Amino acid sequence: MSLDKVKAFFADCGMADRIREFAVSSATVELAAAALHCAPCRIAKTLAFLAGEQTILIVAAGDARIDNRKYRETFGIKAKMIPPAEVEARTGHAPGGVCPFAVPAGTLIYLDGSLRRFETVFPACGSSNSAIELTLPELERCSGAKAWVEVCALRE
Repeated sequence: MSLDKVKAFFADCGMADRIREFAVSSATVELAAAALHCAPCRIAKTLAFLAGEQTILIVAAGDARIDNRKYRETFGIKAKMIPPAEVEARTGHAPGGVCPFAVPAGTLIYLDGSLRRFETVFPACGSSNSAIELTLPELERCSGAKAWVEVCALRE
């Protein structure tokens, strides 16, 4: 189970006790914000893309959306999301629980600048009813992010 892999991952960091599990779904930004009693923008959603055969995960604020021009300028290719039927095989997590933790080797992870407005954010933990609160330095360290990027625009 994906949540168990993420729990083991955070146990190695001494942080497994910080994972929150909910009796309700947290599979979307809106549901996660309701479960956590926080603003939707503080949800750190993980978006999954393909670059040829390479999996790219971008962690962005809940109120951000991919800006195709910025994505193309940053990665040199058009943004192509992973088809839902392939998400779990490529990321190790089913849709609704995709996160940047305990992912297959070789997965490239980037953090979007839309997150920099917050001291802490809430990424999922591998299931559609879990999350963890992390500071940005913790998110950067725990995700193994390759870099910070600016590929999103905020929703108005």
